[in-house]
Amino acid sequence: MLDRTNRIPDPEPEADLPTPDVTLQSFDDLRQYMRSGMTPWRVIDGWKQEFLCDRGRVTVDDLGIQNGVSLPLRAYRVVSSDVFARQLRQRFSGEALYASVDRLRHTAPDQSAAGVLSGSQKALAAAIAAILGCALWFATLQTIILLNIVVTTYFFCAIAIRFYLLCVSPRKSRRKTPPLMASSQLPTITILLPLYRDWEALPALIHSIAALDYPANKLDVKLLLEEDDVKTQRESMRFADVLRFETVVVPAGGPKTKPKACNFGMQFARGDLIVIYDAEDQPEHDQLWKAAASFREGPGDLACVQAKLNYYNRGDNWLTRLFALEYALWFDWLLPALQTMKAPIPLGGTSNFLRTDILRKAGGWDPFNVTEDADLGLRLSTLGYRVEILDSTTFEEASCRLGNWIRQRSRWMKGYLQTWLVHMRRPGDIVATTGWRGLLVFQLFVAGNVASALINPWLWGVFAIWLLTGAAAISAAFPGPLLWLNIFALTAGNGFFIVLGAIAPKRRKWIGLSPFALTAPLYWILASFAAYKGLWQILHRPYYWEKTDHMISPAARKKRDEALKARHAE
Repeated sequence: MLDRTNRIPDPEPEADLPTPDVTLQSFDDLRQYMRSGMTPWRVIDGWKQEFLCDRGRVTVDDLGIQNGVSLPLRAYRVVSSDVFARQLRQRFSGEALYASVDRLRHTAPDQSAAGVLSGSQKALAAAIAAILGCALWFATLQTIILLNIVVTTYFFCAIAIRFYLLCVSPRKSRRKTPPLMASSQLPTITILLPLYRDWEALPALIHSIAALDYPANKLDVKLLLEEDDVKTQRESMRFADVLRFETVVVPAGGPKTKPKACNFGMQFARGDLIVIYDAEDQPEHDQLWKAAASFREGPGDLACVQAKLNYYNRGDNWLTRLFALEYALWFDWLLPALQTMKAPIPLGGTSNFLRTDILRKAGGWDPFNVTEDADLGLRLSTLGYRVEILDSTTFEEASCRLGNWIRQRSRWMKGYLQTWLVHMRRPGDIVATTGWRGLLVFQLFVAGNVASALINPWLWGVFAIWLLTGAAAISAAFPGPLLWLNIFALTAGNGFFIVLGAIAPKRRKWIGLSPFALTAPLYWILASFAAYKGLWQILHRPYYWEKTDHMISPAARKKRDEALKARHAE
């Protein structure tokens, strides 16, 4: 209990706390409890309400103490921040798990990937299959020609949209010096760190987060660990004194995915903003300041700012170089172009800063979507919110092993398919907020990433067979102008992609990577393999999260060693 002074007393031991009256607490008020550092605890003397208080955040003014005397109808028990958070997690774990797994699919089933196809989509797919089957039976050649026209035209348009995006991409960097802001004006930022079997990555991650330039009292860092990941839980205990973070163990139940873990962490967030960092991330030290400034200067409908991503181990081998070229094109050129067009922006899986209240209103992340980031960016757009690109970079570890790269890429391809299927249930929502141009971008850019990878090897195969054998059947299926359109789409289109890859690193002055763009067709073959693997998985294992291994490159191992040395030197 508080004494009659203007001093916040020392925290009480958790073992001495009386049993709370849970009827005084409501899950709907959990965010208020986390932000205020106070939660109703019990009624004493039959009339006076007692509150549990987080000593790290409550003040004398918060507790209503005036001239050394507390208000008559309240009493307080003060505990440490860890105890306060743990008590709330224990109290609301069940409701938080439900909100993390089931709330979106129950309240907005059309926005959830919990079902691969909706009922109307199944009926439409069956109708298309029946019509196509009849057409192939009664007019085989004509149907094949029509299909070839559709496929070739789509492939050509997917190339054209990227050319257009290159033309509208901002020519100059938007880099600005963050305006000076008093600490009291800065928003509190919740940093979510979802890890699974990433104990080796933890030292470097903690070192990177500790290096961020932002007031410690404005940070709410949550390490999200799965219930069965005991090894990472034990490793986290070694670093609890380096950075004040809260270890949140995500209970079993529902799909074991990153978005489910982030949803669970969101329920207990006290930040005005939420940002996610992955296990191997190294954000630039001023990234939080820039994000805070972007929201302060931005419009009220700005829901998210996405930092750029690229790789610190890009020089490891051919695969990492091509990966870095791809990310440079995506984050430095194409996504800024989408922002210029005010088109839907598929978010990256990390370093996206979101207004917490808007994120909660939007339903959080979809735990059944394995590219929850892209899905959320599109959902925010359909709800009328804006997403912008932040001129700051988070560096990650590029997959330097082929098997690891395939696992990661096939999950992305599967997730993009999930996202396309979900948002095609209500395409009118995209048109209503971004116009027909937004829907066109969604069809050719977002869906085009998967469709192009699926189509590309078939078109090249048909062309190669025709070129080598002059097969009459192929000539019949690709008559006259169609054949030349196909050849143009393949040669000019793929050549254009090579040019894109060559200029992509220009803005980062990584010109040494440009010659590797000539080998991009081999990289696209791997992407096509991953796309077909993702297509198979969406039919057989739609919610399976293929784990990407971290800390496998020499550069990543070196960063881990440096972090451990810094830890031992303290």
